[in-house]
Amino acid sequence: MISPELNFNFFTSGLSLYIKNQVKVRLFGSGVGLSVVLGLSAAYVCYYLMSVAKKPLLVAGGKKFHQFLRDQCPVVSETYYPTFWCWESRVQTLLRPLVTARPSVNYRNELIRASDGGQISLDWFDNNDSTSYPDPSTRPTVLLLPGLTGTSHESYILHMVQQSHELGYRCVVFNNRGVSGEKLLTPRTYCAANTEDLELVVDHIHKTIEKAPLMAAGVSMGGMMLANYLGRKGNETCLKGVVLFSACWDVFECTASLEKPLDRFLFNSYLTSRLQAFVDRHRAVLEKKYNIDHVMKAKTIREFDERFTSVMFGYPTNEDYYLDASPSHKIKSVQVPMLCLNAADDVFSPNHAIPVEAAKQNPNVALLITCHGGHIGFLEGLWPRQSTYMDRVFRQFTKAIIENDSSLTDLH
Repeated sequence: MISPELNFNFFTSGLSLYIKNQVKVRLFGSGVGLSVVLGLSAAYVCYYLMSVAKKPLLVAGGKKFHQFLRDQCPVVSETYYPTFWCWESRVQTLLRPLVTARPSVNYRNELIRASDGGQISLDWFDNNDSTSYPDPSTRPTVLLLPGLTGTSHESYILHMVQQSHELGYRCVVFNNRGVSGEKLLTPRTYCAANTEDLELVVDHIHKTIEKAPLMAAGVSMGGMMLANYLGRKGNETCLKGVVLFSACWDVFECTASLEKPLDRFLFNSYLTSRLQAFVDRHRAVLEKKYNIDHVMKAKTIREFDERFTSVMFGYPTNEDYYLDASPSHKIKSVQVPMLCLNAADDVFSPNHAIPVEAAKQNPNVALLITCHGGHIGFLEGLWPRQSTYMDRVFRQFTKAIIENDSSLTDLH
């Protein structure tokens, strides 16, 4: 027998559900609910078009380079429409590797030796089916530098290889020591400030395919290393041009930003653990010179650099390393065309640290700054699997440098 209390509860709950359903029916039936939905949607669209979708800021040190970019790279003048459902900086950064496609690429690996006995892994995409440049000795070549712990298999690298493939070019990916599965032969890894390995790689590629025009693209730390390389080499480089994506210009500002609570949780701790995993993987070689147990207790990138990176490369303090690793101090010495894409909302490279004034003083340098895009994000379109704004910048600038090199012989 059902108790009166249970019967009453059953009745009241049923009545409540009935009333709620009737309210919903009346609201939507009368058009009120639909009006609310349409109103909110219209408000969001207005906000997106007025505050989110904007043309990027193009800062170029010389009028000739500025005009060259506008003529040859229309993307620099077009409104950037971030994916409307994920335009926020951290969301773009986190979703890029998850939602973008990973094109299939077959590499040819080459290991080259450094003067200290270490080895460097290069992944070549030869593009032997190129119809635009069938002669491999003169086929344009793009050197690609991944980010902090990245390899030739990162989605952003694969997309640049795909774009190069369509243009008929060849690609070479420079994997930092020990990151792509090869053995670490000496107790030395890599950092943003030291460009000795990069110099060796550039010279090796040039000697291997001396007649082929060569340019380079660097992403995040790869962009920092490339900018530092150009700042040191000046015009003593065979690179025809360079494009950087999400480079961190001031390491002090970068680490300070990443140590804010939310960004420390989302990015700093993860990257620190990736760096520690790399060190632990090569513990047998590294522990001969460094206190690896001490390194494994680091909680942030700054602590990791204090205990490992700055020590390895002989800096008196971590501050000395960070000063030397910051490309903003070398931008004045760049002597080849260099386009740099950054997002103003990138927590890895804060907007106030982007060297706008320094870029204005060098006719070889141009900054392209979008309002949104995060760190190596730049997603666009309803479902951004195949291409990003970053990919379009890469394709247009690379083609412009390779195929219009004569118009940039003197940017002053």
